[in-house]
Amino acid sequence: MARVAIVSFRLGLTDGVSIEADKWTEALKTLGHEVFTVAGEGQVDFTVPGLAINAAEHPDIDELRRILDKADLVIVENLASLPLNLDARDAIYEVLRDRVAIFRHHDLPWQRPHLIHLEGPSHLGPWAHVTINDRSRTELSQRGIVATTIPNHFDCNPPVGRRELMRQAIHVKGKSPIILQPTRAIPRKNVTAGLRLSERLGGIFWLLGKAEDGFGPNLERLINLSMTGVRRGLPPGATMDDAYAGCDLVVMPSTWEGFGNPVIEAVTHRKPLARYPYPVMEEIEAHGFHFFDLDDIDGINEAMSDPYAEFLDKNVAIAKANYDLSLLPARLATLLASVGIL
Repeated sequence: MARVAIVSFRLGLTDGVSIEADKWTEALKTLGHEVFTVAGEGQVDFTVPGLAINAAEHPDIDELRRILDKADLVIVENLASLPLNLDARDAIYEVLRDRVAIFRHHDLPWQRPHLIHLEGPSHLGPWAHVTINDRSRTELSQRGIVATTIPNHFDCNPPVGRRELMRQAIHVKGKSPIILQPTRAIPRKNVTAGLRLSERLGGIFWLLGKAEDGFGPNLERLINLSMTGVRRGLPPGATMDDAYAGCDLVVMPSTWEGFGNPVIEAVTHRKPLARYPYPVMEEIEAHGFHFFDLDDIDGINEAMSDPYAEFLDKNVAIAKANYDLSLLPARLATLLASVGIL
């Protein structure tokens, strides 16, 4: 079996890349491989400060090479996908130029309007590339990089959360429906549409994430103008399983997501989902999921009134067939075999 290094700007935290890297780590261990992590920040085995997004220093290439020489295979998580630290990207390119490596791309710069002018990934060595959706794979192919799609995977039998305790914790009385948007608040998350849907449903809008990228003042203005009750954040001691149990509908009004983990999480927690059809959503829905348009008020109300609706069972079955965590080890085994790691 092999020693595998996983490298990124940050790992072992609560951001999406860290969470998905953890899933790969466990799948690789299931296959018998030894895994260690390297990043600029986070709970990792080796910290190289110059790899962090906002690093105050250049990466120490000699140190990075010394660490990665301990591995038979290096997996690079998003560090060369988004140009958030060019020195870190260039250091990784230099160290891995003649080595077998896998570059996993969660995001690409041309998919974000404010980054569209920046350079995307390169192919400079005996490297394999992985995307989390087919759209990104196609876009890389148009730029001369061959990639494989391995989507994000999920626990399709999650723990049952504490519904009544959660409703009490966020001070929702009676039967008011809770409309959960389990995202951050930034422009592309389209909180405006989530608030508007909650207004039309006569519900309580629950936004889990914080405002980022300077969006705080805009968020406060939107909330003040809204005609719906609003709750924010996850109460102390609560889990995401509790949040999904406490809500009646999950809303994903995002205009762009690299994948959109809450989509499948809503399914596995047996909740109806109202969504905006962002590009990658179309790939997910092609499997046959039953989701709702944001303006389908009658359909959404009917779905919220029946927690045992047949379509919820069908959605779970589709998720298990395509995105279950149990499928990940075999998919990674095929990927590793393609680069000579058995």
